[in-house]
Amino acid sequence: MTSSLEVGVGAARSVAPGRAGIQTDLLVPERDAADPELSIVIPACDEALTVGEFVDWCREGMAEAGILGEVLIVDSSTDATAQIAVDHGARVLRVPRRGLGQAYIDALPYIRGRYVLMGDADCTYDFRQLGAFVHQFRDGYEFVMGSRWKGSIEPGSMPWLHRHLGTPVTTWILNLLYGSTFSDIHCGMRGLTRDALMRMGLQSPSWEYASEMVLKSVHMRLRTTEVPVAFLKDREGRVSHHKRLGWLSPYQAAWINLRAMFVYGAEFFVYRPGIVLFALGLLITLPLSLGPITLGALHLSLYSMLLGMTLSLVGLQSFFLGCLAQVLHDYTGRARRRWLRVFPYSRTVLLCAVAFVGGVVMDTLLVAQWTSNGLKLQVDQAVYSAVTGLMLIMMSFMTFTFMLLLHAAALRTTSTYDSHE
Repeated sequence: MTSSLEVGVGAARSVAPGRAGIQTDLLVPERDAADPELSIVIPACDEALTVGEFVDWCREGMAEAGILGEVLIVDSSTDATAQIAVDHGARVLRVPRRGLGQAYIDALPYIRGRYVLMGDADCTYDFRQLGAFVHQFRDGYEFVMGSRWKGSIEPGSMPWLHRHLGTPVTTWILNLLYGSTFSDIHCGMRGLTRDALMRMGLQSPSWEYASEMVLKSVHMRLRTTEVPVAFLKDREGRVSHHKRLGWLSPYQAAWINLRAMFVYGAEFFVYRPGIVLFALGLLITLPLSLGPITLGALHLSLYSMLLGMTLSLVGLQSFFLGCLAQVLHDYTGRARRRWLRVFPYSRTVLLCAVAFVGGVVMDTLLVAQWTSNGLKLQVDQAVYSAVTGLMLIMMSFMTFTFMLLLHAAALRTTSTYDSHE
């Protein structure tokens, strides 16, 4: 990496290529913190109206909390945002305009603090009250989420649709999928340790980074808490980013956030439902292996058995997908170790082979009967046993292929997990 250093008005300017050849400029103020404990990292785009006061708020909040920190503005503006921020004592990382989440990704190599606090540069979050975050960090929490619902929401600061539908509904969905207890998943003021942020490996380039961060904090089993924050309305003359992008922007943001929830929470849709379907399918299929059953007015025959076999196969496949989802989103190594113990290579191959051979034998008996009857099929006990045999063949193959994918995924996640140790 090559760099040059220029002296500007009130700041030193460092120029260096960023990730993947992306050019980034780092502006450093004259009175820069030498060894900050806290980094306040804020994406900004054309926030000249508020950024100066925002940096002042941050400095006031850090002084009140008794912590040495830095303000790092990740800027992609066309106005004077960068110069104003530097003049007020902030570092400014100039990056191309590539999305809100991407701004945080670009900022990672430049974050120096042990703790990282995020938010917006529009003075809608009161960073003069950041002491609550610092207190929780020093108490050992790794992820500290702000909550406007536990704090205060100034009249006119949030559209009715966001306040009464969008945020409450998506928060409820996330808590349902992940078994979490967040009260405000879209609060922009949030913090985490630098170590947790690095291990998290953010990938979302746009609005969905907020959900990705919350979801990964659950997968990573970070020690998490919430603190109340004050949410203020926009300053006179400022237009929010959603309004700048058009009326469709909030709906697009909601859609991509839901997509992130579903992708990172795929286990919810397949793991437990798969266990239920598999158990129900076996409960129907196995008793019918010896022939039809009559329970009072209920008569279970071949059609019922085929339904049971279908439920069993769909359930088993869903269960396997849920296991793989756990491994793919495993940051602690627990899921990987658990399923490798349950499905070791040699034992699984042996059991699959036994089940496959058993199924072939059961189906061979039906074929033998069919050929001895002049290729005429008679629906009797042999047909019911053959259905069970066919199910065993399919299940053995599904289990064998799942085991191979599990061990392949475990190898990949092991190298990924170990790289963050």
